[in-house]
Amino acid sequence: MQNLTNQPTPTSKKSYTLEDWQKGYESLPQEYDYWIDDIEGQIPPELQGTLFRNGPGLLDINGQRIHHPIDGDGMISRITFNKGRAHFRNRFVQTDDYLAEQKAGKILYRGAFGTQKPGGWLANLFDLKIKNTANTSVIYWAEKLLALWEGEDPYRLDPYTLETLGRENFHGFLAERQPFSAHLRIDPSSYQDGGAPCLVNFSSNPGLSTKLSVFELNQIGKVLRKFDYTIPGFCFIHDFVITPNYYIFFQNPVTFNPILFALGISSAAESIKFQPNKPTRILVIPRTPQEGQQNIQVLETQAGFIFHHANAFEMGNEIFIDTICYENFPELEPNSDFLQVDFEQFPPGNIWRFHLNLDSQTVQKKLITNHSCEFPSVNPSKVGRYYRYLYVAAAHAEMGHAPGQAILKLDLETGEKQLWSDAPRGFVGEPIFVPRPGAEQEDDGWILTLVYDAAHHRSDVVILDASNLNKGAIARLHLKHHIPYGFHGHFTSEVFCPIDP
Repeated sequence: MQNLTNQPTPTSKKSYTLEDWQKGYESLPQEYDYWIDDIEGQIPPELQGTLFRNGPGLLDINGQRIHHPIDGDGMISRITFNKGRAHFRNRFVQTDDYLAEQKAGKILYRGAFGTQKPGGWLANLFDLKIKNTANTSVIYWAEKLLALWEGEDPYRLDPYTLETLGRENFHGFLAERQPFSAHLRIDPSSYQDGGAPCLVNFSSNPGLSTKLSVFELNQIGKVLRKFDYTIPGFCFIHDFVITPNYYIFFQNPVTFNPILFALGISSAAESIKFQPNKPTRILVIPRTPQEGQQNIQVLETQAGFIFHHANAFEMGNEIFIDTICYENFPELEPNSDFLQVDFEQFPPGNIWRFHLNLDSQTVQKKLITNHSCEFPSVNPSKVGRYYRYLYVAAAHAEMGHAPGQAILKLDLETGEKQLWSDAPRGFVGEPIFVPRPGAEQEDDGWILTLVYDAAHHRSDVVILDASNLNKGAIARLHLKHHIPYGFHGHFTSEVFCPIDP
């Protein structure tokens, strides 16, 4: 494999202003329902289906600011493409916790990332409940639309109206409030199921040791396989990857102080401390475990801290994993203000490739790009398979840490890079790859992303040609408002919208 790293060109001028970036974190309390008529360019007529996105819609409760966006109430945005037109709708996920706080008009619950109930540590003493924000991801699977937050079970929504229908337990499989990760993987062709797709996900209950459960669901939502494991030590696992034969988890080198959390002094995330001198443990778990054999292989490496993986694939008895690594965990301070972040004081996330040899039990790693980036995306048909093209939200400049203002395409075979940037006043979200119907090439399709336009305090749905980002935007769909920066989304070929007038 080639080393794909380019030498960055130093620059002293920022591609953004902090004030512009901050405005994208204003709450959006309104819920909308309309056809998008303000469009630059043309929506490809072959682009049929629905983009669902999730993220925090409220960054305050009746004027009381939350401490971190991850603690914000989840809001689903739905953009449906139908016959060259597009329809928008957004709606809050009506979790039990959201409804209670809206009724009370104040913060009632602790958040995972620092939000505390008013009243200091005494008001939070021994209150171990963390608010379910249902804000991390969204998936349409088994004819059900699910809002995901990894701390509890999903909430089901009506895909047309986005009305909240209640909790989803998959025919009684999930216990009430059982964790169901927001970072599931869809195997496009499971060899155990005759080539049918299946959804693979996990739940974890961390403590002095961590209970890890992995399960696979078919296209009607039935659980096909479930395996339980006990992992020594505290596990902060936010994401994972699959191959046809393995589940792979990275156990970050962190510790957790439950006393500070229980005493109401700090939140769960603030009680996590990074251990830079400890190795990252890579857990390789077979998807078809054999009775009487050790079912988990543990390999160690120095990897920093990992939130999100891009993809993984096998070559013989070797596994390659592409992931975004940080030098350390961005520790949170109780009195900090996330809006005043100094990006340049924190190391960026970079893409690394990990090469695991299961025969020799060794790990090699290689830097793919030192471009600051997040939210990796690949063609969904390549999940768990050898692939060539990777898309990420990236900084405008090649070096240093900065907010995402561009979409970066990496050719992992040739090293070629393409960058579409909306700097200085645009800020991008996660890129979603949508294959063109009948496509034969891996990159034949579109990239969909939401861009916050600080100049007009609105968000745009931007459509890019995934085969050539240098063409610029095929279409920009101007919304009537902004959408606060979100996390993850999902595209389905199903069309959910009113009848086109």
